[in-house]
Amino acid sequence: MLPTADVSVRPAVPGDESRIARIQLAAWRVAHADVLGDVVLDSLDEQAFVDRWRLAVSAPPGPGHHVLVACDGPRVVGIASVAPVAAPDPSQAPGGVVLALEVDPPDQRRGHGSRLLAAAVDLLRADGADQVQTWVVDGDAAREAFLRSAGLGPDGRARRLATGPGPDAEAHVVSEHRWYAGI
Repeated sequence: MLPTADVSVRPAVPGDESRIARIQLAAWRVAHADVLGDVVLDSLDEQAFVDRWRLAVSAPPGPGHHVLVACDGPRVVGIASVAPVAAPDPSQAPGGVVLALEVDPPDQRRGHGSRLLAAAVDLLRADGADQVQTWVVDGDAAREAFLRSAGLGPDGRARRLATGPGPDAEAHVVSEHRWYAGI
């Protein structure tokens, strides 16, 4: 028998929150360094991220909110978070949004992101969703290529978000575009 990799995706459990926060911050520091800049990235409070993830894992805000982790053996190497999106019309199926999808930079390009996205879509389908959406920061070509390879595409919606103080102490604003696919 050929050896196989011990990789998996599982629901996050209490105790995962510190690792989840570290992965998210490390991934952001690599993927968004040019867009967010050092001032914004250096201002991120790791403990605040840990506290938010602790709540998301142990006391989700409602049905359809899920936090997943990708594992390489016993080691958590990636995260995904999904939530429901209400249908605009009660006769339509709800949708779902991928709120977070990050893989620790040293573990990227090993299939963890694809496994996380597939598991997230499976959960959304099980919750009755017929579409998935996510937001992509302008300039994140790697995420765009990943999402395109998974069958998602931009739907024309955009938003601007203040991320914190910029180098001149004024609000730093980033633009994001929504990506979408029917599931």
